[in-house]
Amino acid sequence: MRRRSLLMVTAVSAVAWAIGPERACARGAWSRLEGARAAVGDATPSLDGLALDVPLLSENGASVPVLIRPETLAPDDFIETLDLFAPSNPYPLVATLRLTALTGRGEIATRIRLNESQTVIAVARLASGAVLVAERDVRITASGCLMVIDADYSESLLETRVRVPKIFTPGKPGEVLTIISHPQETGLRKDASGRVLPKRLVERLDATLDGHRVLTVEFHRSLAANPYLRFFLTPPASGTLALRWTEDTGTTAEKSVAILVS
Repeated sequence: MRRRSLLMVTAVSAVAWAIGPERACARGAWSRLEGARAAVGDATPSLDGLALDVPLLSENGASVPVLIRPETLAPDDFIETLDLFAPSNPYPLVATLRLTALTGRGEIATRIRLNESQTVIAVARLASGAVLVAERDVRITASGCLMVIDADYSESLLETRVRVPKIFTPGKPGEVLTIISHPQETGLRKDASGRVLPKRLVERLDATLDGHRVLTVEFHRSLAANPYLRFFLTPPASGTLALRWTEDTGTTAEKSVAILVS
């Protein structure tokens, strides 16, 4: 019996090694999280087709890079809604993104806070109605939700930057990078003197192209400081891309940039 058990353990370990830690350890975590189950709804999700790239080991839980991209989609299909979760954080829902055909296939990159080692979950609902789920185990050596912050935002608060290609090729997506200077105070952290910092969050990003919605993002407490978003834009013609970031105070920061298609 001992020899049989040893062989069984060895076989399972070999399978886990072959398919990778993100496949062997994490699959099925979405079904144990109420928010993820609600995002999936009545659909039968596919655990393939959506890539979730997060470092397997991060020494800084306050700023963990995340990349989400579809792997195989029909030419006319795209991600319509994307929910990102960190189940072991005090507030598991990190962000909800509502995309359009103008964002191309729907590749997104940002940075998040992770309170502890856990399985990050992404749920994507496609324009076709299909639902894709991706999961990734992440090991954190320093919690990112409660660490002391001593950065000074007195001069740079709400300063916004955006970068786009000089020229977009017709019918092809181009990369858009945008960032806003903001501490994303969760109401859970302390300053260098030990005082609790009051909650102050950038909660929303709206992007439009000549008045047509490109994407809308709702941010929550697990987004990293200095919110950053990388997405793709497929403009049908030259125009103006307008970005508006909105704080929970109602304060907004806006930035526009010319889009040239040639």
